[in-house]
Amino acid sequence: MSLLQQLRSMTTVVADTGDIDAIRQHKPQDATTNPSLIYKAAQDDRFAGLIEETVNSRGDNALDNAENVALTVDALAVRFGVEILRTIPGRVSTEVDARLSFDTTATVERARRIIGLYSDAGIDRERILIKIAATWEGIHAARILEKDGIACNLTLLFSFVQAMACADANVTLISPFVGRILDWHKKDRGVDHIPAEQDPGVSSVTAIYNHYKGAGIKTEVMGASFRNCGEIIELAGCDLLTISPDLLKQLDETDGTLERRLDPANAGAVEHQPVSEEAFRWQLNEDAMATEKLAQGIRSFHADLQKLVALLHKR
Repeated sequence: MSLLQQLRSMTTVVADTGDIDAIRQHKPQDATTNPSLIYKAAQDDRFAGLIEETVNSRGDNALDNAENVALTVDALAVRFGVEILRTIPGRVSTEVDARLSFDTTATVERARRIIGLYSDAGIDRERILIKIAATWEGIHAARILEKDGIACNLTLLFSFVQAMACADANVTLISPFVGRILDWHKKDRGVDHIPAEQDPGVSSVTAIYNHYKGAGIKTEVMGASFRNCGEIIELAGCDLLTISPDLLKQLDETDGTLERRLDPANAGAVEHQPVSEEAFRWQLNEDAMATEKLAQGIRSFHADLQKLVALLHKR
């Protein structure tokens, strides 16, 4: 059996892409998108018709001011989401504008609008995860949305304290970023390689997973942002793993024996202590890697969103 086949038996496999054809090929349970992935897909001529149809449906004023641009971008993200949901049995994650990462009220409003667009397209909210950056304001927004029955995926998560605050908010799912943690530590140590079994991103997800299971926390853990198959192998057994098409292909073409590395049965009982806002902000501030990567991730998603808008204007 391939490594991918074995992985599916212990972990929910999620496709990390906006490429609808790649999702159709690899047959994941769920799929995740973000502004960078939507922008990448939007440059592909295969999806030109989908983009033009979506923009045209917004009318002549679709791109004439900031509010209409935001509405059009949301409509495009939802359109990709709807097409993706036609190819998978599970859920799709759709991201709130990164510029709202420090605005709880605006994040809640935008999330509800996205859910409304999916509803207009005939998609039940049970199949949608709203992606929100794991800032304090974003986590508080998720707490409000979850109480309204809107499931959230807290993304750009790089630290233990972010995961603990997400648990306090009873969010549906978190996405700790494995590869970006590795990137930072390689640069910080001045090395080109860190073995998968010593990968700090893998260690971070393992610690969060074991705490959640040991404390009986229901929030799902979905490892994300992988740089190589070794990281995925080390996290086999995690609730979910969202994987790029290239790495899915590698796993599918590789035979061997895959050991389960993460298992609730192996997580010792722990007591979970709620995190205050003051403790959250201090502990995040003390973690140079998490502080830097969270800020960088928000800037990067915003930059790619602006590139997407420029592409829409051009077309």
